[in-house]
Amino acid sequence: MAREHFEDVTVGETHEFGSRDVTREEIVEFADRYDPQPFHTDEAAAGESMFGGLIASGWHTAAMTMELLVTNVFEGSGATGAVGVDELRWPNPVRPGDTLSVRTEVLDTEPWSDRLGLVRSGTRTHDQDGEEVMSMIGLVLYERRDPE
Repeated sequence: MAREHFEDVTVGETHEFGSRDVTREEIVEFADRYDPQPFHTDEAAAGESMFGGLIASGWHTAAMTMELLVTNVFEGSGATGAVGVDELRWPNPVRPGDTLSVRTEVLDTEPWSDRLGLVRSGTRTHDQDGEEVMSMIGLVLYERRDPE
């Protein structure tokens, strides 16, 4: 497959992909290391929290979303990295046993430099029931074609 360059990206194009299963063990392992709040690390404390049970850290949800983006969109493309994320939200929690999928839509493109173009994509992560668990606007740089 040919590498996708900035010029190949079209406003309005969408991609849907998944799935990724979430385990209790990885929720606790991630949280123990990066976000050790009781509703991420302790089943009993999580049961008493406003969430009523163990949930993944939002940062873990973002990391799992990134894993899906890399393996389904960025790998083999002309994407060179991101310069940021806008409007990151976690409207619903991710729980053990959930299966995540992702939908992206290209919102805007603009030249960044002679070598790179900026692609703004809306990304929405859903669980197996279609509940949105994360949304963001990614700001990703893509290689531009060499002028010939």
